Amino acid sequence: MASPGARADSALRGQVVASFGRRFLVELDGSVTVSCVARGRRRGIACGDNVRLTRISATEGVIEDIEPRTCLLYRSDEKREKAIAANITQVVVVVAIAPAPNAEFIDRCLAAAEHAGARSLLVLNKTDLDDPGEQASRISARYGALGYRTVPASMHSGIEHLLAELRGHLSVLIGQSGVGKSTLVNRLVPDANARVAGTSATRDAGRHTTTRAQLYRIDAQSALVDSPGMHAFGLNHVDAADLSHAFIEFRRFLGDCRFSNCRHDGEPGCAVDAAARDGRVLAERLASYRRILKTLA
Repeated sequence: MASPGARADSALRGQVVASFGRRFLVELDGSVTVSCVARGRRRGIACGDNVRLTRISATEGVIEDIEPRTCLLYRSDEKREKAIAANITQVVVVVAIAPAPNAEFIDRCLAAAEHAGARSLLVLNKTDLDDPGEQASRISARYGALGYRTVPASMHSGIEHLLAELRGHLSVLIGQSGVGKSTLVNRLVPDANARVAGTSATRDAGRHTTTRAQLYRIDAQSALVDSPGMHAFGLNHVDAADLSHAFIEFRRFLGDCRFSNCRHDGEPGCAVDAAARDGRVLAERLASYRRILKTLA
């Protein structure tokens, strides 16, 4: 039952700016926020979604419907799919020197962004821990050669360059636990107060400090979704053909294989395989692709 003074406005529209399991914070008119649940068994609502809602009190509402999306970034494994952010234009993959960078995890994130239709940006965080800079240089060289933009960042530098890359975009930050996403958010949006913790020196692994996806406004045209850290990025929703297209350097070779249904997994006459042998495709990227391919449903 609605409380005294409640309004039932079925025509209201808003944007999901935080998700807490089955409860969502929806922003109306750029300032007022309403705590909402979803009508019925509706699932898959993501931070960044534009929704229609019924407001049942001054502070609560019910999400009735999700408006059409321009983009949805999500991950999946054999058991479930997990929406990360909707209507984004840019995926910011945050990589840190500690924990040690995982190239296959980066490749999975970039492939997911390509599959979703969003552009990608690599942030090389904690570069102050990289002496003499070998890790950052290696990652920059590997992905810069493919056309991906990279931005170095640390506790004391890089934030202005990163801000410039975020202007005019709805970006989502993704990365493994402990890579420093929350620290970056606090520097980019000083009133965010994102919770920060370090990594385990014994396990070289981060602790999850962001437990919910949350959207922060940078300016009138720019916003940032901070997503919970993760240990794995499943791509079970991507089929083999889409995966090969998501490895952007493969694209110019995809029509040249001997067989039209080539999966680029060692088949005779594979043009991608030939390109890797003569250096036009990085052998490490092809190996990463093949490891991911074997995990697809």
